[in-house]
Amino acid sequence: MIKLRTKHKNIPVGYFKLGIEEKNVVKEVLNIGRISEGKKVQEFEKIFADYIGTKYAVVLNSGTSALISGLNALIYHKNLRICRNQKIITTPLTYIATSNAIMLSGFKPVYVDIESNGFNIDPERIISHLKKAKDISKYAAILPVHLMGYACDMDAINSIAERYGLQVFEDSSQAHGTMYKDRKTGSLSLLSSFSFYIAHNIQVGEMGAVVTNDYEIVRLIRKIKANGRMCDCPICTRNISGCLQLKKNKGDNDSDPRFTHDMIGYNFKTTEFSAALGIFQLKKIDWINQKRQENVKYLNDRLKKFEDIVLLPAYSTNISYLAYPLVIKQTKILSRKFLRLKLEEYGIETRPLFGCIPTQQPAYENLKKQYKGKLMNAEFVGNNGFYIGCHQYLKKDDLDYIIYIFKNILRRI
Repeated sequence: MIKLRTKHKNIPVGYFKLGIEEKNVVKEVLNIGRISEGKKVQEFEKIFADYIGTKYAVVLNSGTSALISGLNALIYHKNLRICRNQKIITTPLTYIATSNAIMLSGFKPVYVDIESNGFNIDPERIISHLKKAKDISKYAAILPVHLMGYACDMDAINSIAERYGLQVFEDSSQAHGTMYKDRKTGSLSLLSSFSFYIAHNIQVGEMGAVVTNDYEIVRLIRKIKANGRMCDCPICTRNISGCLQLKKNKGDNDSDPRFTHDMIGYNFKTTEFSAALGIFQLKKIDWINQKRQENVKYLNDRLKKFEDIVLLPAYSTNISYLAYPLVIKQTKILSRKFLRLKLEEYGIETRPLFGCIPTQQPAYENLKKQYKGKLMNAEFVGNNGFYIGCHQYLKKDDLDYIIYIFKNILRRI
């Protein structure tokens, strides 16, 4: 039992501060009187596209919805030869939404191991897999995930995709503002998805987005997220007087494009509340990322003496840190379960680092035999990796408390 010399604290993985300014943007939506998609959604789409460095952004109700809509857009895209049942190469180590979206969209996930010194998919292993593939025509795309804010090697991945005629779809849900060779993640491929879940760097509760430079993808996602309606206008749920699709109707055709559906889609629309909060968050995203970077550096500098036991996160001012990820190296003398339980006991909230999907997630039990022994790096991190918070609301005494607790636990190992 650690005898505390300081006040017991509660350090959450993520935190959302609902201040006066946040309340005011919600009140503004209420005063306007429209809470379904409207001008705030359009405004967020423009600002976010400009921030990432793409021509377009389409907002949806979650990051998972963004993934599903983006994948379906690839199928419907008139210039792409992609169809359901094709394979998509992706990482085994990430939040399960990525794999779920692949499955729910009718594709088959193919897992390639992560790098031995990081969290992201290994391009060399992608090449190795494709060289052994019997029929490349069965593959549609590569879907890398910028896990915990760490950018994948996109030059290598894009080069591989071009060589084999595949599309690239970035999952940037955890990388709001991460830089890769002077460009932001999300702007490095055909399309990319983002999540604005409450624990992420841009926090609105529930919302997602797809960014792209391809207008056909934008057009298709606008339809897909509204149950496949004929209308692909940005916003046309109330006033259709200016609807382009309606103007195309000739003669006595009295169909309403909002309620005429020429494809099968989903209800993935969001609200003005979420978009309004997102607009406000974007105004301070640089401050958010800088604070998180400073917190990671502060923790790293003071926990460096334990690097032989626990792998600390790589530090860079190019990374927009979702959290503070750690991997236990000396598994014979320290278990993740023991360390997590001890940290939680002293108020430091933890989360496991997602797990290796085909071998450690029960929902994908049917793939376990196929991938047994083939994803050693992902399995190791899945068994021994976890993360704590590094969010912008942590103060110096919070960070010092984390360091104090870590030192008292690890020095007894």
